[in-house]
Amino acid sequence: MEIENILVVDDEEAIREVVSTMLESKGYRCTAVQNGRVAQEQVKKSTPDLVLSDMIMPEMDGIKLLEWMRQYDPEVPVIMVTAIHDISTALEAIRRGAYDYILKPFEKDQLFLGVGRALQHRRLVIENRSYQSNLEQLVEERTAQLTGALAQLEQSYDDTLEALGSALDLKDAETEGHCQRVTAFCISIAKTMPVPDPYLPVLARAAFLHDIGKMAIPDSILRKPGPLDDAEKRKMREHCQIGYDMLTRIPFLRDAAEIVLAHQEFFDGSGYPRGLKGEQIPLGARIFTIADSLDAMISDRPYRRALPMSHAREEIRRCSGSQFDPQVVDVFMSIPEQHWLELRENLGSPFRLAHLKNLQV
Repeated sequence: MEIENILVVDDEEAIREVVSTMLESKGYRCTAVQNGRVAQEQVKKSTPDLVLSDMIMPEMDGIKLLEWMRQYDPEVPVIMVTAIHDISTALEAIRRGAYDYILKPFEKDQLFLGVGRALQHRRLVIENRSYQSNLEQLVEERTAQLTGALAQLEQSYDDTLEALGSALDLKDAETEGHCQRVTAFCISIAKTMPVPDPYLPVLARAAFLHDIGKMAIPDSILRKPGPLDDAEKRKMREHCQIGYDMLTRIPFLRDAAEIVLAHQEFFDGSGYPRGLKGEQIPLGARIFTIADSLDAMISDRPYRRALPMSHAREEIRRCSGSQFDPQVVDVFMSIPEQHWLELRENLGSPFRLAHLKNLQV
């Protein structure tokens, strides 16, 4: 253990010497000065572990030194030394923050006991501060580790989702890249609205997986070159519920699953599978229907060439209030045509869900 430093403050040289000698015999290191003013200068040079100060001194008395020490370094204990007839003054010093007082003339055991208690108090204060500091650092480190682990876990989830999206592209080659484009379009609209940041990854995953239920639809229906008959249409419509049933079993995709279930609902209630109307439809699904329709119109399909962006925008405006939420349409229409064309061309390869966090609008 390091040697502890005690500052002895007394205007009587003989007392300074006696006290210092007694304390040094116990292994303490002492510095002795004659008044509070000199004590201040000494403390500024080297902060002691304990101040042992007389009450009555010229230039600056013990009470004023005590008040200054409480401001300068409240963790350094101050023991006041006073004559027995000044006991009321000593009690006043306690009220002002002195750790203890010792009466003159000194009794060796009383001096050692008081000094020992004061220094033990200081050690406990320092240990507690160190413990708190270490604890805060530990919490910061653990929090950083946890944040990193969660980020890795989230990225692992998204890697899995991207693999599912690739599998769906292979099954439904007609709309290859559609999930990626719609996802980016959704996030662009959502950021412009804006929606709360925590909702963005929910929306992105829902948009990316909106057709995941088609994995269970027979290829004979999914890849049929001509129009579907009524039975085939009914079977195709099941993909919303199938996708929901798949995703809702995965805890981190449950919110996304609600959007997947509702992604074919129309604002006027004419959609499926539940015929939801207006704000009964999750906001993510109301955003999605516009993004989905936009990509369908401006993309090449086997039965037609891509339509001009101006035509797609006008069609979305025309269906405001019927197929689409008018408020979301207004947000969509506020975004320049060029934005959608540039976004479509610059999705990046390979497509990563994580890139959408940095999408500019």
